[in-house]
Amino acid sequence: MADLPGSVLFACTTNAVRSPMAEAIMKFLYGHLVYADSAGVRGDRINPFAVAVMDEIGIDLSRHRPKTIVDLEDTSYDVVISLSPQAQHHAVELTRTMACEVVYWPTFDATVVVGNRETRIAAFREVRDGLMERIKDRFPSAPSPVP
Repeated sequence: MADLPGSVLFACTTNAVRSPMAEAIMKFLYGHLVYADSAGVRGDRINPFAVAVMDEIGIDLSRHRPKTIVDLEDTSYDVVISLSPQAQHHAVELTRTMACEVVYWPTFDATVVVGNRETRIAAFREVRDGLMERIKDRFPSAPSPVP
């Protein structure tokens, strides 16, 4: 069983879908036990489909304000998990002089899916569920979710 880190950064390309979802899931599962944050290589608006699919499982993502890796006030993380190739490159650079674990979880970019609303939202659900599973697998000592 893996020990819980004190802090985790989820990094992605725009901090608009994958990394905010992962941050919110981590906070949902671990509450005050682990500090979770997210950032992107560049900024963008939070994606409404990401907000919608997280709302389906009781997690409010509507107040998330995307930020970039450059915007981070503190870069002292125990684990940095990158979710895109661009973020992996930046995570390696960010942590070059830090003693932290850098992990790469290639995660599908749901924003590239075209089609009707149901097709697109299904892709976002797939990303959400995949992140939930990976986080639970990586940190199996998860307590019950906090209210």
